[in-house]
Amino acid sequence: MAKSMGYNQAKGMQGMLKDGHKTFQGVEGNILKNCDAAKQIAGMVQTSLGPNGMNKLVVNHLEKIMVTSDCAAIVNELEVQHPAAKILVLAAGMQQNEYGDNTNLVMSFAGELLKLAEDLIKQGLHVAEIVSGYERAFEKVKELLPGLVSKTVQDPVDGQQMKDAIRAVLATKQCYGNEDLLASLVVDAAMTTLSPAMRAGKVPPKLNLDSVRIAKLRGSAVDQSTVIKGMIVLRDAEGSVKRVKDAKVVVYGVGLEASSTEAKGTVLLKSAKELLDYNKSEEKKMEEMIGAIAATGANVLISHGSISEMAAHFCEKFNLMVIKIQSKFDLRRICGTLNTVAVVRLGPPTPEEMGTCSVVEVREVGSRKITVFQQVEDEDTSIATIVVRASTENVINDIERAIDDGIHAVNTLYSDGRLLTGAGAVELEMSKRLKAYAQDIAVKQGSLDQYAVRKFADAFDVTPRTLAENSGCDPSSSMHELHNSHNADGTEHMGFDIDSTKPFNAFDAGVYDIYATKLNALRLACDAAITVLRVDQIVMSKPAGGPKKPQGGPGM
Repeated sequence: MAKSMGYNQAKGMQGMLKDGHKTFQGVEGNILKNCDAAKQIAGMVQTSLGPNGMNKLVVNHLEKIMVTSDCAAIVNELEVQHPAAKILVLAAGMQQNEYGDNTNLVMSFAGELLKLAEDLIKQGLHVAEIVSGYERAFEKVKELLPGLVSKTVQDPVDGQQMKDAIRAVLATKQCYGNEDLLASLVVDAAMTTLSPAMRAGKVPPKLNLDSVRIAKLRGSAVDQSTVIKGMIVLRDAEGSVKRVKDAKVVVYGVGLEASSTEAKGTVLLKSAKELLDYNKSEEKKMEEMIGAIAATGANVLISHGSISEMAAHFCEKFNLMVIKIQSKFDLRRICGTLNTVAVVRLGPPTPEEMGTCSVVEVREVGSRKITVFQQVEDEDTSIATIVVRASTENVINDIERAIDDGIHAVNTLYSDGRLLTGAGAVELEMSKRLKAYAQDIAVKQGSLDQYAVRKFADAFDVTPRTLAENSGCDPSSSMHELHNSHNADGTEHMGFDIDSTKPFNAFDAGVYDIYATKLNALRLACDAAITVLRVDQIVMSKPAGGPKKPQGGPGM
């Protein structure tokens, strides 16, 4: 106690905290450095924004190579050390978990807000005034954004309306050019998982994200991807029976083998005849059990545990198809596919414990054998599987991410069908209206908030400017053209066309952003930027562990 009270006041914080700590404070030592760190990480992912976005080649700590333009996948693999930059990464991760899309907008917009705040700080504006202006500007954004809704999905179970709404979500990924195909796959798979009452419009549709599965099979081309009403197991069947039509399936949560007793026992055998009789009695019991299962009409057995050779032999004898499932999650999904439950005892099932499947068969796709559980009618299954084909592992992984974003987009549209015009049109219009709002503040109130509101408006330019840069255009001349295209009334749908590199009517071209996704992205970006700005001091304790391993070695 006496030792801990020996605090040397002359040393200040150095004497109060443990040796090895770091502290940063003040405008120069903390706020501007935080803004710079956020600006750096945002600038890194900005070049991946939009359909013409560049890919990043990331080698993680396990030396796994990833080539992608998906912002969430990039920042998840980076081991970001700076605490301010980590706040932006966490905001992007939250956007990915909730809405799947617009993670790049979160990073880019937050980085731009902090970059512009840095300019205001250098001009002498206090951080509190910047924060106040940003909060005021975002309140105005929430007020203006509903007025920019260009279209609403009237019928969420209408496939064509849903495909048109999510095309832009898929087009921003590496699969640009295949967005129509992938939109069709995503919507068809989502519709398959809906209940008959939801499809009839009696109940509001709701999507279970886990019900849409993705099976990645390398080889062929992206246009060979398909949707299967049911489930795919990426392994072969155990026996020689490879196809069963109108199958009656029993799912066992245990292994197909003779059960062992809980207590240890010893069998004393005195002659060879006793040994033969003992083996025959075991075989007879197994034969009776498999025969009883076959007598119920079941012709496909699924086991969650191991399958003994004796059990496999008698399954062959009774012409039963046997499939081994190792994952308990896959076992649960197969039960959803077959509308059945897993039996936890090895024995003949009751009629309620048996599921039905139109076709269970083993197929060979790209030199790999898979087992397909396919249903003919949508109402027979609550699981759908999208089979993704592509030439390389990196492409197939990026398409999987795009499909995952598309599934999240469908789920969002089921709860809120409002759409905004894409291609940077909403950002340009919001920038124009916020600048007018800043002018009103200057004229009517003369408040210092006007400067922060104007910078907030300028931050919206990051999306159209980045789209122009990624398309190989001069950002200055392109932004001049785009701002001029919004001068007249009724031009709120003018955005940047990545093909002609000119302003175009994004609404007529069918380029949409989802309202709920964009609003949440702007909210997270604004919250992340304000959180970073409010930090006036960083204290980092001494890291745990011994000294760092020296880099390099002799001769390096």
